[in-house]
Amino acid sequence: MWEESFDTEHEVGRKLDYSPVSWREYFDQMEDVSVGLADSRDVFRVYKAGNEGPLLVLLHGGGHSALSWAVFTTAIASRVNCRVLAMDLRGHGATFVRQSDDFSTQTMSSDVANVIRACYGETAPPIVLIGHGVGGAIAVHTASNTLLPSTVGLVAIDVVEGSAMDALHSIQNFLKGRPKSFKSMDHAIDVKSGQIRNLESARVSMVGQIKRCEVEEVDTLEQASPVTDVVVERNEEFYDQSYVNNKENAASEESLSEGQSVYKWRIDLSKSEKYWDGWFRGTSNLFLACNLPKLLLLASIDRLDRDLTIGQMQGKFMMQVLPSCGHAVQEDKPDKMELTADQDTSSFSSS
Repeated sequence: MWEESFDTEHEVGRKLDYSPVSWREYFDQMEDVSVGLADSRDVFRVYKAGNEGPLLVLLHGGGHSALSWAVFTTAIASRVNCRVLAMDLRGHGATFVRQSDDFSTQTMSSDVANVIRACYGETAPPIVLIGHGVGGAIAVHTASNTLLPSTVGLVAIDVVEGSAMDALHSIQNFLKGRPKSFKSMDHAIDVKSGQIRNLESARVSMVGQIKRCEVEEVDTLEQASPVTDVVVERNEEFYDQSYVNNKENAASEESLSEGQSVYKWRIDLSKSEKYWDGWFRGTSNLFLACNLPKLLLLASIDRLDRDLTIGQMQGKFMMQVLPSCGHAVQEDKPDKMELTADQDTSSFSSS
């Protein structure tokens, strides 16, 4: 279940490095972008790279952050003359908004448009919207409502209405089953590296998913389980279960004392339940109806629902399946996705 290089490292007993890596290794700058009225501004954390070419607006999945695009950003920038803007969606990462519990598609897609206008004014460069999971659904809604008129392309990563709607009933159980806390950042990265297939990405992206807190009372670390976007809690085949079980056994023996630091999730996804249906319902037809060059990247062909299957047969969008990937395609295989984006960004920018 692991990439060959990762298997090799485990086989020879080499000690792996689970220490966090700075965003500076992948992006040119970090910026806090203010939007709204002067007395009631929302502040969105964004990461940027590049100075010329079309603008790739990267929208992460639920529970993740803009840093999930770090390794991909380096890969695409080495091949394509483009700009990148990855943003922490409301309630995620280092973004601070007044209504952090409003996760409606209307609000979140408006956030995207407001951030781009704040950064580039009314004359934004040609934009390719690229979204993963929930971020893919937000990208579809943003494009469908023409909130960014300079948009020239749309990329949705492993988000399909049919499979997402089928999974909604089990999301709460999944969230209850994952660890509530981690004893250190390194520990969290170690656990995440058992979920995605790219340790490098885990080392930079996990920083955006958890925050340091003080332990208020004696607390036993929860059993470790895979951490992922809420769309794919049912896809257990993507995880190395023996690795996860080992982490569960190790974590169950650890305890924390009052006054110690602990790392917990930045966002409680369970509180967003009333928005889950709205994120995905109707997205397949909205995606098909967007009058733009479109690309659907999937980790598995069996994710296609009926509407997308028909649309794909009619040539309404480009599609690529990247085997041996989990749900977090841009983290698992940034080099493979980068080759696809290389080809399609050129066609998008010439539209």
